Amino acid sequence: MSSKKHDHLFSASDVIYLILSVISASFALKSFLVPNHFLDGGITGISLLLFEVYDWNLGLLLIILNIPFVLLAFFKVNRKFGIRSSLTIVLIAIMLYFVPFPELTHDKLLIAVFGGFFIGIGIGLAMRGGGTFDGMEVIAQLTMKKSGFSITEIILGLNMIIFILAAIFLKVDTALYAILTYIIAGQTTKYVIEGIEAYTGVTIISANSEEIKRVLVLTLSKGITVYKGERGFMKESFEVSNEVDIIFTIVTRLEVRRLRNIVHSIDPKAFIFTQTVREPQGGIVKEIVKH
Repeated sequence: MSSKKHDHLFSASDVIYLILSVISASFALKSFLVPNHFLDGGITGISLLLFEVYDWNLGLLLIILNIPFVLLAFFKVNRKFGIRSSLTIVLIAIMLYFVPFPELTHDKLLIAVFGGFFIGIGIGLAMRGGGTFDGMEVIAQLTMKKSGFSITEIILGLNMIIFILAAIFLKVDTALYAILTYIIAGQTTKYVIEGIEAYTGVTIISANSEEIKRVLVLTLSKGITVYKGERGFMKESFEVSNEVDIIFTIVTRLEVRRLRNIVHSIDPKAFIFTQTVREPQGGIVKEIVKH
């Protein structure tokens, strides 16, 4: 009974995310990209390219071109993802046809920047709502299993084909602006998915590790992992070393500066380095992105 109780297709947050995604993507297309003959990457970019070359209905192109990937998502990812994605795509097509968004600018740089920005917001919100309106990621995931390339590399390669075709069938500057739009959309999507609290792994090596551990756990309420290591091995005294606790913890982007200041107040000579942490799960780390 409990599993069925929590197996609903949409939660309230899902609906909000997906509706905002549809509005943002439709706004980007109708107010920036379409009236100024701009392109983007992914299946959306292919749809825009066919729309420019053959003047076919953009909404129908988005639906038809995404059908194979929605079906793949339905069977290869999960049923909920496929249904949410299909509804998102259909709603965007409907808004493109019926909602008269205003044309805001004809400045090419502004179009690339803000068109990519709102497309990126739309993609990020759709993914937070458990769906997507572009089948490119599904292609990348299936290809990755056979090719060994990362999803990022596969998506970049597929998009480069789109940009080359845009340069052939349209103009070179159209392809170049499409690349700019794609880059901005990608960075915006990453920010929307990870949020302002994207996680950072922090490694600390200090002679005062005991005091630093106490502050991290008891004052900052952070979980820590401790590795046993050795410090020293300087050129002038290579044979001299000391055992040391190497501390690793995960903080949000906003907490990095505060953590550095606290550690350096305890040990000004402490060695600290940070690294991006993607999709942390388990422990006391809260989940940011919904899958």
